[in-house]
Order: sequence, then C-alpha cells, then structure tokens
Amino acid sequence: MKIIGAKDAASLVQPGDNVFVSGSGGGHCVPQAVLDAIEARFLETGTPRDLTLIHAVGIGDRKLKGAACFRHPGMLKRSVTSALIDSPPLIALARDNKIESYTLPQGVIAQLTREMAAGRPGLITKTGLHTFIDPRQLGARQSSSAREDLVELIEIDGEEWLRFKPLPLDVVILRGTTSDEDGNITMEHEAIPGEMLSSAQAARRQGAAVIVQVKRLAKRRTLPAREVKIPGIFVDYVVVDPEQKQTYATAYNPGYSGELRVPLDAMVRLPFTERKIVARRAAMELRIGAICNLGAGISTGVSAVAAEENILDRIVLTNEQGYIGGAPLTGVDSGAAQNFDAVVDQPYQFDFYDGGGLDVAFLSFAEVDPQGNVNVSRFGEKIVGVGGFVNISQNARKVVFSGTFTSGGLELRCVDGQLKILNEGRHKKFVSSVEQICYSSRFASEQGRIAIFVTERAVFDITPDGLRLIEVAPGIDIERDVFAHMAFRPSVSEKLVTMDVRLFDPAPMGLAEDLRSAPSGARVPRRSLPG
Repeated sequence: MKIIGAKDAASLVQPGDNVFVSGSGGGHCVPQAVLDAIEARFLETGTPRDLTLIHAVGIGDRKLKGAACFRHPGMLKRSVTSALIDSPPLIALARDNKIESYTLPQGVIAQLTREMAAGRPGLITKTGLHTFIDPRQLGARQSSSAREDLVELIEIDGEEWLRFKPLPLDVVILRGTTSDEDGNITMEHEAIPGEMLSSAQAARRQGAAVIVQVKRLAKRRTLPAREVKIPGIFVDYVVVDPEQKQTYATAYNPGYSGELRVPLDAMVRLPFTERKIVARRAAMELRIGAICNLGAGISTGVSAVAAEENILDRIVLTNEQGYIGGAPLTGVDSGAAQNFDAVVDQPYQFDFYDGGGLDVAFLSFAEVDPQGNVNVSRFGEKIVGVGGFVNISQNARKVVFSGTFTSGGLELRCVDGQLKILNEGRHKKFVSSVEQICYSSRFASEQGRIAIFVTERAVFDITPDGLRLIEVAPGIDIERDVFAHMAFRPSVSEKLVTMDVRLFDPAPMGLAEDLRSAPSGARVPRRSLPG
C-alpha cells in the first residue's frame, strides 16, 4: 500500500478505463477529493477520456460535485448507475445521447459487486422482470447509443430470471475514515457502509487498482481489528484528505455515524404542508412490529411523522443503504439515519429486501397509469433513474406509493378540517400510459402483493380492473378536484370513505393510540413456541 496525493491518484486513471466509485446521494462516502483531482487533470491535459463510470446509487450535490465531475465533453463514454438525479449534467449528456446511459436497480449493482468478487457469472435475480430493466422492454437503457446488452433473460426450471452480466473494472475509488500504515480502513465517521468490501474484493479479482480516500492516518496495528471494514490486502493506494466532510452539507454529525442517539424532539419536524399530509396518511399504514422501507422523496417524511407521533420504537424502519431501526433522514442528507439499531452492508440489505423481508414499503410515485403501473425513472427529457425502487417495490408484501396528486405550482390550505385547493398543479401524475414501467401491477398481483396510492386529496387501491378510488379528503369534490385532473377515470369503491380529518389539522394525530388497537404487522415465524 502506498500513501499518495489526490493528483497522483488521478494519474492512475487511464483513457478508456472502467471506474467504480463509492458513495450515495449528497456526499455520503463519496471520495470527492480524488474525483476533483481527476476532473482537474482532464481540464488541464484532456485526459483521461472515454471512461465508463459505475456507481451503485446517485452521487452528487445536484450541481457539480460527485458524478458531475465527469461531465466534460469526451471525458465519459458510458454511465452505469441506478440514479442520475444527483448529477444533472449527466442527465443532459444521456438525454442528448452524448453518453451511453444505463440505469440498473441499485440493489443489482450493489449485489453484482459481490458476484464479481467471487468470479461468478453475474447476478441472477427476478428483480427487474416486466419493468423497463427487462431486455424485452429497454434493458435499462436511457440513451439510444447504449447498445450493449448488460442484462439478459434466462430460464431456470421453467421460471424466468434476469442475468446481469459482470462489469469489467480498472480502477475502484472508495472512501473510509481512517487508514493505518498497512492500508486497513475503518469507517467510524461515515454515514453509510455501502458496498466497500465487496467492490474492493471485486477489484482484487480483476486486477483493478483500489484507491481509498480517508480523513486521517493511524499507526500500524493500532486500529481495532473488528472495526476494519476494508482489509489492507485489498488496498493499493490511500489518499488523505483532512478536510473530508461526512456529507456535502454536514461536516460531521455523530448521530449519523451511530456514535450517539439524539432525543426524538431534536429530530427535524415537517412543516404542515401537502407533503406532510401525504406522509401522515402513509404513516397510518404502519403496524406494530412491521419491518418497513422508506424510499426517497416524499416517503422519507414518514420517519419524521413517526418520531413526532412517538411510535418509532414500535416499528422497524429501514433504508436501502443498510440501516435497520431508528429514523431515516430527510432532506439533503437523506440516505443516512439516526438512532438506528444496526447497519449492514448495502448488498446484504438488498438480499433481505429481495427475499421478501419487507412487510411494508413506502415509495414515491411520479406517473401512474390506469392499471396501476408506476414510473419514477424518466419523463421526457428528465432522467431520474430508479435507485432501489425496483428491488423494494417488486418484493415487499405491501407498497404504499405516495405523492401529491398534481405537481408544479400546487397550493392548498386546510380550514376547519377541510382541504381547499387554492392553485392546481400544472402536471398530471395519473396518466393514460407511463413512459417507463418501474412497477408492474400485473406482476405484483400475480405474486400476491398489494399496493395503495396515497395523495393529499385521495387514496386509491388496485383491483383486477385497475385503479380504484377508496378515500377522498373532506372538502374535495370528486369530479372537480380528482377526476378532472386524471387522464383516465378510475372506478369508485362502493365503500368510499372520507380521509381521516386529523390529517388536515397541524396538531399531532395520536397514531400511538391507533397502533395499540391495530393488528400486529409483524410476521409469525414458521416455527414458534406454543402459546
């Protein structure tokens, strides 16, 4: 192992290389100093060019950091990730067909690193079947120049599976907190574990160079052995950046790294807006003991509602980055969590998700068609990607899709328990057909899984005939405020009810008492003690 500067690390990346980068969202475990140096080298010398950039989930500050460091013309040939939303310049490159763009499921990329480490022939999974990931649809492509097949349909014992092919690696750039003189890496200040070990092992398997950016150095054999996340045998180079921040927005918060627990009243509360109304109604689907996932966007508000309602200790919230228990964060630092009970590497979290471990998943939606198919990945020129959406929605027992009814300028007000629409959003979300299928309602139904759609003014479920209205907010006229802003007319339940009036009052709802009287959401083990 050698300790080198970021500039020397950048020189290790050669034209045409396949570069894997760690991290998540707004700076969690992103080796930004090395990425900055690679960008600076390109701007100064015009090299390295024609790179393939691989990262499991979106990385960036939604401006010019993270994956956006590779935005310069000629620098990037191909992007393989699950999400582009954190790096808008790459969205433009994919949209304009200037790069080959693929958005694979987050769990697939994370788990694939482990398969590559073992030299296996890729990842075989059902995740992605009957969605735009399926090669019978788009094969995860987001640009027409992306012609190589990264996924193929196979059959095993009469069942359909997808095989995601191994990705070649030349340089793997990771991040930790501390390195000793032998390159053993610990992550005590990091907010997420990622897939550090698996990707380092995959690099070793393929003979790729492993560069790890850290905040500080320690003397040989002084790090607690059990705290070492990346053993030095997998590390070739270490770059020390004393200014390394925990995230782009936060220099260091010990609550993010699990070094302390914060009082619940210190957690940020949601302002009383349409987003909080949606999060509150979604939270009403919680049950004692249920194991849940909170996706990105509006659904992250469920944890803030659970904290405010003092029910966090009665449920188990998780997120795809590896956290179990506690409260996943909202806002610029989403992806991390506070007061968690455990954290596991991202590939193992997705093993649990893919295996059906989730009782309820809370996910956002952007487009819904009459059958209940959902699109979150692409809308014309806006390419978002899917993150962990496909893994989660395809395998949870129940999915609560959440979103405002319309978007773009929506304004409303709650008066005396009544919802009033002051200004309707410009964009309809309930459309005649979705641009890309990220959730197949037919496939979910065949597997016995259920879903509901929660908005601030109406709630829908799915029947064999398609979407059905089951709840409407007080003060809302169904024809004027609901059907008039849908591209299709759903059926209406014979048992249509009014949404809970408590949703439209800023005072706490008393969900703790509701949970006490609700049936348990925990699964009963196949074998248990009598009584």
